[in-house]
Amino acid sequence: MTAPRRALVVVDVQVQYTTGPLEIQHPPHTASVGAIGRALDAAAAADLPVAVVQHTSGPGAPVFDPTTPEWQLHPEVERRLRPEWFRTEKQFGTVFAGTELLAWLREHDVDTVTLVGYMANNCVLASAAESEVHSLRAEVLADATGSIDLVNEAGSVPAREVHTALMALLHSNWAAVADTDAWVAAVGEGAALPGSNLVVSATGGRAG
Repeated sequence: MTAPRRALVVVDVQVQYTTGPLEIQHPPHTASVGAIGRALDAAAAADLPVAVVQHTSGPGAPVFDPTTPEWQLHPEVERRLRPEWFRTEKQFGTVFAGTELLAWLREHDVDTVTLVGYMANNCVLASAAESEVHSLRAEVLADATGSIDLVNEAGSVPAREVHTALMALLHSNWAAVADTDAWVAAVGEGAALPGSNLVVSATGGRAG
């Protein structure tokens, strides 16, 4: 496999996810923010393109109101910002809809997007799934994203189970999933992260 031409895409690492109903539960945001910081530092050291995305719902919205402190980037991202990084706002789950991100990735000859941020059960999932539509390989750093407890009319699932299931699902088809340390090592080696596929994952499931 040829060396990947990566960009690190930081998805919605905003204060909104550290408090209130959307507070990240697993892995705890206090841990995942540290992993996101390590990924940003590694990307900067390797001179990888970096895109920083923020979700917005408009003034007066109950969450992601851009006039509130909760809308701001987490301080661990804010303090690392560089002028050359691409920044955009989005209104949909996927980072591609309604943004110029794809055009920017094309300009930088990127063929692999590494996704970190929030939430695994919403915007990371949507962005990883859409990547294949654009002929982009996706990577997801499991310890640099996070999920929440879910309870609704269809059922209830604790955040740990949500996150574990989503990482297995993503790795089975839409993304190569790894932890941040493995990704940093792969960046240093110019190597792709190993992935799986649906047939291998299904065969393993039947055998288990």
